[in-house]
Amino acid sequence: MQDNRQAALELGQKPVGQLLWQYALPAIVAMTASSLYNIIDRAMIGLVVGPEAIAGLGITFPFMNLSGAFGAAVGVGASTCISVKLGQKDYKTAENLLGNTVTLNLVIGFLFMAVCLVFLDPILRFFGASDVTLPYAREFMTVILLGNMITHMYFGMNAVLRAAGKPRHAMYSVLFTVGMNILLVIAFVWWFRWGIRGAALATVTSQSMALCWQMWLFSNSKELLHLKRGIYRLKSQLVKNIISIGISPFLMNVTSCVIVIFMNNQFVRYGGDMAVGAYSIANSVVMVFFMFVIGITQGMQPIVGYNYGAEKYDRMLRCLFLAIACATAILLVGWTLSMLFPRQIARIFTTDATLLDLSARGIKLDMLVFFVVGSQAVITNFFQCIGKVKISIFLSLSRQLILLLPMAYVFPLFWDLDGVWYSMPASDFGSFAMTIPLLLWYMKKFKRQ
Repeated sequence: MQDNRQAALELGQKPVGQLLWQYALPAIVAMTASSLYNIIDRAMIGLVVGPEAIAGLGITFPFMNLSGAFGAAVGVGASTCISVKLGQKDYKTAENLLGNTVTLNLVIGFLFMAVCLVFLDPILRFFGASDVTLPYAREFMTVILLGNMITHMYFGMNAVLRAAGKPRHAMYSVLFTVGMNILLVIAFVWWFRWGIRGAALATVTSQSMALCWQMWLFSNSKELLHLKRGIYRLKSQLVKNIISIGISPFLMNVTSCVIVIFMNNQFVRYGGDMAVGAYSIANSVVMVFFMFVIGITQGMQPIVGYNYGAEKYDRMLRCLFLAIACATAILLVGWTLSMLFPRQIARIFTTDATLLDLSARGIKLDMLVFFVVGSQAVITNFFQCIGKVKISIFLSLSRQLILLLPMAYVFPLFWDLDGVWYSMPASDFGSFAMTIPLLLWYMKKFKRQ
C-alpha cells in the first residue's frame, strides 16, 4: 500500500512535464488504439456489409453518446472527486467513492438498458433512421444495450484507475479491449458473416473480458483503493459530489446526442442516406485525432485535481498550459492531413463512388478550423477538474448547443447540403473565441492566490 500511496503523492511532487507525459501517454495510446479500432470496425462494416450499413451505424451515434453521457457522469465525476480526496489525503472517503461508483454504474446502466430496449424502434426513428437504415441500427443497438451495464462499469473503472495513480493499468485495459475487439470483429463480421450484429457482439465481449481484469485489480487489499465490504451503499453526499462534477461531461454528451440527432435529420433532408453515411465517416476521422486530445485531458485530470486539492496552483496552471500546447500541435497534424488527403482517407471506409465523393468533401469542411478545438476541450476539462461546474457546463454547451444547433438550421437555407457542413467549423471557432477570455480571467485569479 505504501507504493500506491507514493504514486498518489508524486502528483504533487514530480515535475509537471514528466507527470503529464507519464499520465497522458498511456491514455493517448489507449485512446488512439480505440479510435483505430473504430476505423477498422466501420471499414469492415462498410466493405463487407455495405454503404447502407455505414449509414445505419451513423444513426446509432446519438445512442452511443447518450449512453456515454450517463457513464461519464459517474466515471468522470467519481475519478475527479477521488483525485481531489487523494490530494487532501482523505483515503477513507476515496474508498467510499470507489464503492459508490460501482453501485451507481450498475443502477444507471440497468435502467438505461431497460428503457431503451422497450422503445428502441421509435427512438431510432427519432434519431433519423429511414426504412433502409433502421434494420441495421436496430440490430447493432440491441446487442450494445444488452451489454450496457458492462460498458458503464468498464469505462468507470478505467477512470478510477487513472485517478488512483495507475495510468498504465488503464492503458493496458483499453489496449486489451481494442486488440480483442479487432480479432473478434474479423472473426464475427468477416469470417462468420454475422454482419453489423457481429461488430456489436465483439464490442461487448471484449469489454466484458477487460472488466473482469479491472475488478480483479480492485479486489487486491494491498491497493490504496480496493473493493471491500461497507463501501457500496450509496451515500447522498458522495453521490451529490460525483454528480455535481459529472454533470458537465454528462451535459456535453447529451448535447452531442441532440446535435447528432439533429445533424442526421438535416443530412437526410438535404442529402439523403448517403450524406448520413458521409457524416459518419467524417466523424470517425475527427475522432481519430480528437482521441489524442481526450487522452491528454484524461492524463491532465488527476494532476490538476490533486494539485488543486493540495492548493499548488502554480503546478496546476503549468499542467494546463502544457496540455493546451500538446492538444493544439496534435490537431494541427490532423488538420494538415485532412486538407491534403481527404479522398484517400475516405477510401479507407468505402469504395462506393457517391459516398466517397460526399465523404471527401465532408472531411475537408468538417475539419476546416480543427486546430482550435484542442485548446477549447482542454480548458473546458480544466474547469471541470477544479470543480467550476457552471463554467465547464457553459463551455461544453457553447460549442454545440448554443452555436452549432442554430447554425446547422440556418446555414442550409443558404448553402443547402454544404451549409450543414459549414456549421461545424463555424461553431468550433465561435466556441474557441468564447473560451479564451474566461481562461484569462481565471488565470489572474489563480496568480493572485
